[in-house]
Amino acid sequence: MSISVQPRRSFIFSPGTDPSMFTKALASGADIVCVELEDGVAPHDKDAARANMLKIFADEESTTTGDGVERIVRVNELGSAFGQADMDAIYEAAYPPPALMLPKVNNPEEVRGVSDKLDKLGLPVRLQIIIETNHGLEAAYEIAHASNRIDSLLFGGVDLAADLRCEYAWEPLLYARARVVHAAAAAGIDAIDVPWLDLRDFDGLRQEAQASARLGFTGKGAIHPNQIEIINEIFSPSPEEACHARKIIAAFAEANTGLVVVDGKLIERPVLRTMERIVAIANRTTS
Repeated sequence: MSISVQPRRSFIFSPGTDPSMFTKALASGADIVCVELEDGVAPHDKDAARANMLKIFADEESTTTGDGVERIVRVNELGSAFGQADMDAIYEAAYPPPALMLPKVNNPEEVRGVSDKLDKLGLPVRLQIIIETNHGLEAAYEIAHASNRIDSLLFGGVDLAADLRCEYAWEPLLYARARVVHAAAAAGIDAIDVPWLDLRDFDGLRQEAQASARLGFTGKGAIHPNQIEIINEIFSPSPEEACHARKIIAAFAEANTGLVVVDGKLIERPVLRTMERIVAIANRTTS
């Protein structure tokens, strides 16, 4: 058994207004470093941030490094003038970023439009989609299946809470979170939870990350490097979990049936996909 899995346990933003922060973010321990062009950049700084982003990805080496950190850019909303300027610059770049994070996606047609344009230009750019509007939540399943370039759905809880007119807290957003997990799992892609916003509350971060992992999320965002260690720990298989997964995989390989018994428990073959993923992530994060 050998499957290719890119761990997406954690991500952190690096402001497009300060390119020097990008190198620091790459050393933070996060699985994904995202150059920020959207919410974290004031309107009068958008053009400069876009120019800085293009400089960060100015050559082939900057897009194809082997350090295991996924590089990505969060562009502005596609329907906005800033978003269109971001996309035009990326389409024309000699070395476009390896992946794009698309915010406030409302329907699968928006994703298909970007994907089709990338296909036409022959650009190997991956996509990650933020679900953070009522329309996006309603269409999350279709959005997740809109392109084979999509690697993850991200839960944009802050904006979505405002759209839903609910409190920004775990219980009021549980239904929305579950919808995102459902859509991502059905498409076989990652589901990444919204960052924990209280920099001083590490217990709260741990509790919410654990709850997110139990719900089916595969990772969670960070707003500060101090949060990454906890997030990576929670979304990494423990040695015991990895060992158990290997036992299940071996049992199915030996039995060649749809059911096996491991440690006294009956296990059906659909579980095998999860076990293979656990082992693949364990292999990537402990090597």
